Amino acid sequence: MSDTSNPKTTRRDFLYYATAGTGAVAGGAAIWPLVNQMNPSADVQALSSIEVDVSGVEPGTQITVKWLGKPVFIRRRTPEEIEEARKVDIDDLLDSEARNDNLGAEAIALDQNRSLDQEGTWLVMMGVCTHLGCVPLGDGAGEFGGWFCPCHGSHYDTSGRIRKGPAPENLQIPVAAFVNDTTLKLG
Repeated sequence: MSDTSNPKTTRRDFLYYATAGTGAVAGGAAIWPLVNQMNPSADVQALSSIEVDVSGVEPGTQITVKWLGKPVFIRRRTPEEIEEARKVDIDDLLDSEARNDNLGAEAIALDQNRSLDQEGTWLVMMGVCTHLGCVPLGDGAGEFGGWFCPCHGSHYDTSGRIRKGPAPENLQIPVAAFVNDTTLKLG
């Protein structure tokens, strides 16, 4: 006679599986709020992409917008700034990676890989110093005509690449694209 015909063994097995199943459901129900709290809140999800009107940005000027709680520099560069950025030898850079979320990780820090358009007119970067998270000063600040972080002395060029100072990386380029001639979408 096999154990499956024994009513006590069958009942014991049923109680074991029922208890284990109930425990698994109760454990999942207890853990779900802890996992769910790590999801972004509704206000953050609403700001995951924004559109910015850049029609008033003249060559040689920039605007700063807040996106995902951080400043983003949107600069319309002059032909002189573009020329200055494009003549830099890649071997002179402290960080040779483009740091451009629109491109692959293997892209090097040529100006063409950091500007938003083919001509190099538009430069869109996170306005957060890669050293300790300060906000660099713009409008030609620093030794290389780009941005300067006065907190610890990091100098960025007209393409947002680190050239001097303690910052380990170039300023990050976020996901961005033009929706039309005057509207830029971040995210």
